[in-house]
Amino acid sequence: MQRTAKMASHAASRVCLRSMSSSAAAAPAGSFTAAKPVLNAKYNNLPTHIDPNRPVQDKLLFTPGPLTTSYSVKQALTTDLGSRDVAFQQVIRDVRSGLLDVAGVSAAEYTTVPVQGSGTFAIEATLCSVIDRKKGVLVIANGAYGLRQTAILKAHKIPFVLYECADYEAPDLAKLEQLLQTTAKDVSHVSFVHSETTSGIVNDVHALGALAHRMGKRVIVDAMSSFGAYPIDFKKAHLDYLISSANKCIEGVPGFAFVIARKSSLEEAKGNSSSLALDLYGQCAGLDGNGQFRFTPPTHPLIAFAQALRELKIEGGVDARARRYKANQQTLMKGLARLGFQLYLPAEQQGYIISSYHWPKDKNWNFERFYSALNDKSFVIYPGKVSNADCFRIGHIGRIFPEDTERLVQAIEEVCKEMKTAAFAPPSAKL
Repeated sequence: MQRTAKMASHAASRVCLRSMSSSAAAAPAGSFTAAKPVLNAKYNNLPTHIDPNRPVQDKLLFTPGPLTTSYSVKQALTTDLGSRDVAFQQVIRDVRSGLLDVAGVSAAEYTTVPVQGSGTFAIEATLCSVIDRKKGVLVIANGAYGLRQTAILKAHKIPFVLYECADYEAPDLAKLEQLLQTTAKDVSHVSFVHSETTSGIVNDVHALGALAHRMGKRVIVDAMSSFGAYPIDFKKAHLDYLISSANKCIEGVPGFAFVIARKSSLEEAKGNSSSLALDLYGQCAGLDGNGQFRFTPPTHPLIAFAQALRELKIEGGVDARARRYKANQQTLMKGLARLGFQLYLPAEQQGYIISSYHWPKDKNWNFERFYSALNDKSFVIYPGKVSNADCFRIGHIGRIFPEDTERLVQAIEEVCKEMKTAAFAPPSAKL
C-alpha cells in the first residue's frame, strides 16, 4: 500500500491507509460491492477519495456541494440497472428506509420521497405541493437560499410573508412570534433554512420549529447542507418536511434530492400541487404503489447513494461525521488565523459546514488569481455570496479529512507568498 499512497497525489501522508477487501465491503444483492478502496484507519477504516488505479487524482472540492466523494461511491456509478429492474427497486427501498434511519424517525410516522433533480427541485416540489394557497407561508430568510424560496413561491403564485434579517444574524424569535400573531397569523406553514451556506450561519432548527408548532403552523426546513452531519431531533423541532440532497453530507453525487415528510401532513397535500412532475404527494403515491418512479429515475446516482449510506454507517453515523467535519473546520480556522485571514461570522454563529472569509485588504490581492492558483494545486474553493462584503468560502464537507485541510492551508500560504499579498484582517467593524 506504500506504493499506492505514493502514486496518489492526494494521498494523506500522515493517515494510516490500507486496502479494503471485498468481504469488508460486502453489500446487499443487487447493489455495488466496493473494489478495494484505500481506507483511513483513523476514521473506522472509512473509504477515502484516493483511486488506487490512477497516478493523478481528482482535485479536492472544498465546496458546499457537489463534493469530493469516495472512490467506492464513484465506482458504484459504473453499475447499470434498469429503471424497473427488481434489483433497482430494492435500491430504492434501501435508500428510502436508510434515510429514515439517518433521521431517527419511524416509518409509521414519516416517509422518504426522492425527487429527480437538484435540491432546489425538491424545495420547489414541497412548496408547490403542500402550502395552502388560501393561507400562504411565512419564509424566514437570512441568506440567498431562504430568498430563493420566495422566487419559487412567486413563480407558483403562492402567497407568502417574508421575515428577512442579515446573513450574519440569527432570526429573532420574539419578532417572529409577533409576526405570527399579526401579519402572518393566517399562514399554514413556516419555512426556513437550517445551514445557510451563503455565509455559513446555522439557524436553530429546534427553536424555530418549536415556535412555529406552538403557533399552530406546519414546519418546513431546508436542511440541504446539514442533514447527515448535524443531529436533528424531528420531534423536538416538530418537523413536517425536511428537504436535502444526495450530493451533500451523505456524500453521494448529484442527480436527486429527497423530502422526509410526515405522512399525515403529506396526506393533506393530495391534489394541491401546481406541478405534475413536482407533485410531492403524487411522487410518493407512485413509489408506494409499485415501488417505481413515475418518470425516468436517476438510476446511477441512487445506486451510488446506497453505497454512500453504507459508508455513513461505517464511519459511525451522523455524530461521527459531524466530528470529522468539525475537525476539518477547526484545522482550517486555526491555519487561516495564523495567516491573518478573518472569518466573516462571529465565532458563536459559525457552523462547521462552510466558512466565509474576508478578502485581505492588500493592494496585491486578486481573488481570481488566488482561486486559479489554488485550482492549479488541485484545491477547489468557492467564491463569496454574502451581501455586504467581499469574501470567499471554503467547505468542510465531503470525503475530505483534516490532513487534506492542512495541505489546503499550506497551499493558501504558498499562493499568498506568490502573490506577495499579506492576509491581514479588515476592520473589526465589518458588520
